[in-house]
Amino acid sequence: MTILDKFSLDGKVAIVTGGGTGLGKAICHAFARAGADVVIAGRRIEPLNETATEVRNLGQRAMAISTDVTDSRQVEKLVGKTIAEFDKVDIMVNNAGIARGIEPSPRDDIPIKLGPIWELSDDKWRRATDLNLGGTFYCCRAVAEHMLKRKRGKVINMASVGGMRAQKGWFTYPAAKAGVIMLTKALAVTWARDNIQVNVIAPGFIKVVDASPGLKEPNPDFIPMGRFGEPKDVGLLAVFLASDASNYITGECFIIDGIGSAGYAPTGYAPVLNLNK
Repeated sequence: MTILDKFSLDGKVAIVTGGGTGLGKAICHAFARAGADVVIAGRRIEPLNETATEVRNLGQRAMAISTDVTDSRQVEKLVGKTIAEFDKVDIMVNNAGIARGIEPSPRDDIPIKLGPIWELSDDKWRRATDLNLGGTFYCCRAVAEHMLKRKRGKVINMASVGGMRAQKGWFTYPAAKAGVIMLTKALAVTWARDNIQVNVIAPGFIKVVDASPGLKEPNPDFIPMGRFGEPKDVGLLAVFLASDASNYITGECFIIDGIGSAGYAPTGYAPVLNLNK
């Protein structure tokens, strides 16, 4: 056995929500290349089937299951079908959600960046937070008993640097993603002695072409590394967190944004001066 064997996912079964496009698709590809069989979940079956085909082409088993993660009954069926087909769930990745600027989206009627808070209706608040936070909770709850009985499991939640920094007029998404971070920590503490590791990834500046085709490279002064990250960068981090290499890591938030969130000061503004001069 070599040290690289600790990063292998051979024989593991993973569920990835929101796996039909963007970061979810990249995570599915990375898991398959690391040896895992993958169940791809999301609202639209067509991109799920496409990702499933790509996983099979990489030599792994795959299953696409149409699932609305805001419906707890559908989430429970997702986990049940996975166990019925693959006998287990080793890895749960809660990636489904909506972010500002994603087009098209099944939730286009929910404004993510808002003006006055009184323009935010109860229904729009609930529907936006249900997808970003509620869906993560439902998935963690649905897989919990199975993982606890087996005394093993990896849960990877997806937050955002948007859940760690405030921005004027932007309420639902940051609040929900901040909740995901704290939910992760609560689960990690609760399951720490049950050999279940729960961690959260907080992406920032990642160029997801199929979600935002018009996205342009940033001003190098805005992101210290001078470029957007790639979806594969998130996929590689997810493989680490899903593998035995991270067995002593739990309850942690992994920021992956080219140090952008730490490299500029006021929220909502790009720097106009080179402070290094």
